Amino acid sequence: MTNGTNGWRAGLQRGGIELRHLLRNGKEMSGHLTNVAVALLVASYLGDDVPGTGTPMTHLVLAGFAAYLLFQVGLINLPQILVTEREEGTLLRLRATPGGITAYLVAKSLLVVVLAVGTLALLLAAGALLADGPVPQGPADWLTLLWVTALGLLAVVPLGAAIGAVLPNPREALALIMLPTMGLLIISGTVFPITSLPVPVQQIAAVFPLKWMAQGLRSALLPDAARAAEAAGSWELPTVALVLTAWAVLGFLLAVPLLRRAARRESGSRLTARQREAARSGAPAT
Repeated sequence: MTNGTNGWRAGLQRGGIELRHLLRNGKEMSGHLTNVAVALLVASYLGDDVPGTGTPMTHLVLAGFAAYLLFQVGLINLPQILVTEREEGTLLRLRATPGGITAYLVAKSLLVVVLAVGTLALLLAAGALLADGPVPQGPADWLTLLWVTALGLLAVVPLGAAIGAVLPNPREALALIMLPTMGLLIISGTVFPITSLPVPVQQIAAVFPLKWMAQGLRSALLPDAARAAEAAGSWELPTVALVLTAWAVLGFLLAVPLLRRAARRESGSRLTARQREAARSGAPAT
């Protein structure tokens, strides 16, 4: 119990340190700010309404990008962080530290959650100020925004950790995860009404969490008239909660054993071999 408590305390401290480093890292911060700027730029060029709803297309796109930014932090940024730090020998060092793996996971979870929520808040605030974007209109909408955001992060962060545990190296990580996530961005109703897609494509999108994250955020940010553009003609919030919960459970079931396996497999000889391979391929040594 003491080791577990110490691990959580150390993780929170480590997470705070990593957050301060992130805020001071102009290159990393500029990447996240660029994502927000791109979303605002795309939305600002859309002047039509969503067909049959009277809702500006700008609002639908901003709500969709809000979901995608949460999805991206969990499924793209987190796996890259884990793979890079594994290659640098972080897991090897933590394995010898009591409570080290727990502290590491707590720190990364804190970092990702704060980054995701901060990016979401920035997008919604900037959208409201610069593009007359959508905001929740009452306590019920704010509550929906909070629980969809929280459950959406629970659905994608453990999954991102599981992916990071099995990706081969940082040089291949981005290529392996970017194409599927961009595909989901297109088919999940985040940049145009999902009803404009063929039914089989809608059914494929419904398997994955991004579609339901976007639908839940639209329910919090858009007026009820916008439900006409949903596949079922309603927000289906119980289904949103059910699907995201299922993905959260699956992610935790995968992440814990995969991260433990990755830590157990780490050794000085493996780390040295990877560094030599990186040097031969022309990549900078870690």
